[in-house]
Amino acid sequence: MPPTLDDVARAAGVSRSTASRVLAGYGPASPAARDRVRAAADQLGYAPDQVARALVTGAGYRLVVAIAGASPAVLDDPYVDRVVRSAAATGAPHDVGVSLVWLPLDDPAPLLRRLAEDRGVRGLVIANTTDAVLAALPPALAGRVASIGVGSREIPSFDVDNGGATTAMIHHLYAAGRRRVAMVTGPRWMPCTQRPIDAYRDAAGEAGMPVRLVPGDFTAASGRAAAARILDRWPDTDAVFATSDAMALGAIAALRARGLDVPGDVAVAGFDDIPFAALSLPSLTTATHPVERIAAGAATAVIAGARTSPPVTAYASHVVARETA
Repeated sequence: MPPTLDDVARAAGVSRSTASRVLAGYGPASPAARDRVRAAADQLGYAPDQVARALVTGAGYRLVVAIAGASPAVLDDPYVDRVVRSAAATGAPHDVGVSLVWLPLDDPAPLLRRLAEDRGVRGLVIANTTDAVLAALPPALAGRVASIGVGSREIPSFDVDNGGATTAMIHHLYAAGRRRVAMVTGPRWMPCTQRPIDAYRDAAGEAGMPVRLVPGDFTAASGRAAAARILDRWPDTDAVFATSDAMALGAIAALRARGLDVPGDVAVAGFDDIPFAALSLPSLTTATHPVERIAAGAATAVIAGARTSPPVTAYASHVVARETA
């Protein structure tokens, strides 16, 4: 049976009303009492009943979308807009609003604690999740968190099968006669970026093809820089697979700047299937990334109670063959 407010009050040696005021974040309480109550709540794994609290206080509640990253610039990624829009559409029928926050990679604990103590927070969807972020989650958020990316036994994970997408794309390039395929990877601090690397290595090994890996950060600028590095190091490369469409488009720009034809000299493929992929000239071959479905799944899990969700929900991706590969 989950711990109650009475359990927290007894463990902290305070009255029930004092414990309630501390955990609600308003009303008088001494600093010592506040410290004891918060310590007891963390030790017991107490999670407030957000619906009951809203009925008592008149406060509404919301779903928070937290995007982990090195700086607030991570919020500028169009991917974030897709996640927030889908989460908002999912929450609307339940009268659950959505807010967006940046979750600092180097020190996520303070913000996570504030969200756990905020009586208006129904739950949390985290994107770009890392093991350090998972470790910093306070017990008070138990059952109210879902991850887009890696999860744990307590935190359900919702993500695209980017490993399967990579395997399918490499096979597509090999079937088209490409034999020296280089891959532009995502940022290594994101655990989910390792799956495409492993899949690429496996596919290359099975085909007896060389492994050519260059890091990127999902931006067009990094794709352009990566393609230049590929050409300098391996000038005979006949295909580039970038793990985001933005990097693929940057790679095309770099190849053209070197006087190379796409796809005549070098084929290029991306991942995400952003709207511009079909409109670029030539149109970009890519793999689908059902961001809206993933975000809706994570938001639904939080609203319904994340403890009821399976540990991992993987969404399929498929190759969209266009002109660049």
